[in-house]
Amino acid sequence: MNDPTTIEALQRPRILDWPADPRAVMTAWGAESLLTEEQEAIRDVLNGFARRVMRPLGQKLDRIDPGEQLAPGSPYWSFMKEFATLGISVADLMAMPEAERAVLLCIANEEFGYGDGGLAIVLGATMLPHVMMHMFGRSDLIAKYPEGVPGCWAITEPDHGTDMLDPNGAIFAPNAKYGRPNCVAKFEADRIVLQGQKAAWCSNAPAAEICVLYVAADTGNGADPRNGACIIVPLDAPGVTKGRVIAKMGQRALPQGELFFDNVELPLDNVIAGPEDYKRAVYGVHAEANTLMGAVWTGNARSAYELAWDYAHERKQGGVPIIRHQSVAQRLFHMARKIELSRALTRRVALYNATAPTPSLPSAMMAKITGTQTAFEVASDAMQIFGGNGMTDEYPIEKTFRDARLALIEDGCNEILSIKGGYGLADPERFA
Repeated sequence: MNDPTTIEALQRPRILDWPADPRAVMTAWGAESLLTEEQEAIRDVLNGFARRVMRPLGQKLDRIDPGEQLAPGSPYWSFMKEFATLGISVADLMAMPEAERAVLLCIANEEFGYGDGGLAIVLGATMLPHVMMHMFGRSDLIAKYPEGVPGCWAITEPDHGTDMLDPNGAIFAPNAKYGRPNCVAKFEADRIVLQGQKAAWCSNAPAAEICVLYVAADTGNGADPRNGACIIVPLDAPGVTKGRVIAKMGQRALPQGELFFDNVELPLDNVIAGPEDYKRAVYGVHAEANTLMGAVWTGNARSAYELAWDYAHERKQGGVPIIRHQSVAQRLFHMARKIELSRALTRRVALYNATAPTPSLPSAMMAKITGTQTAFEVASDAMQIFGGNGMTDEYPIEKTFRDARLALIEDGCNEILSIKGGYGLADPERFA
């Protein structure tokens, strides 16, 4: 037990290398220690992009009249041009090993959310049509519609917002009926015909040139919203009309608006998923989008925290910087704690869903709800630290707070997601 050769072989204990009065300064990314050098390098590049491009352009777009948001020379187009220089493509991402891609997407979307929540959603929406083409292995559509143009996701409807995310009817009351769909794809012998509209909340729709459309299907027995279709729609097709960019409380950098379809005819090949695959298409896009929403809004929360942390070191009350006040220090601690939890959960869910035989939609919902709730709570606490200054647009926390508030509703409002997610946890053999 006391063999000197064994003792000499022991490494120097780590504790002896600590400072005499131990103290560790956390990095901007908290307790992150598992990234490879390549992942850290990518993160640093994207963090620079978020600070240098996304944040200032997002602030400019926040103050532009919605009618001018997509005008020539708008900061929106400057942002899209700058993003293109990063060389990020869906094809490259989808070619990566699943686990590696999951981590990278979490890193990227957290940095994008850190830069600007609304512009982060622009990037997610613009890539989504090609993500779905790859998910279903549609090389013909990938060749037909190359990357490089803005895309959008059209699923929500004026009368059926979150209902469109629930083709199984899990959240419907007993004996309830869906009612009339607002948009229908009628299947004919050699084509599909689109008729109707999508709601004003279609992200990036006013700027998009291509759309991934989720819609009720009519194969001859009337419109069926629970066995619908997922369709790639070029938005320059005859009969497609875009609505105006809507005015919103927050996420003004994200253009959202209606889409109208007046007897739009498309070849059957544009259908990614017909009625037999529709539930797969909804499940797949929802699991992917909800998970990455967790990452985006973790980044937004981190932004709010850093603004408050910096301000607390500068602002003086009672003769000292307010970081010296116990209530402020305690508030900052809990803000940082929530961000750590949100990042850890999102990363865990992303890795699981990327490698599991079937992804867990309830887990993705947990990531979305946790990330968005964290963003709202942290931004609210940051506002409190800023005091009266936080309520003016002279300080960026006011915009960060408004952006975070909308995230509780988009991509499925959190209340409905939690109900659907709870039913998703039930044992179907015991749940009647």
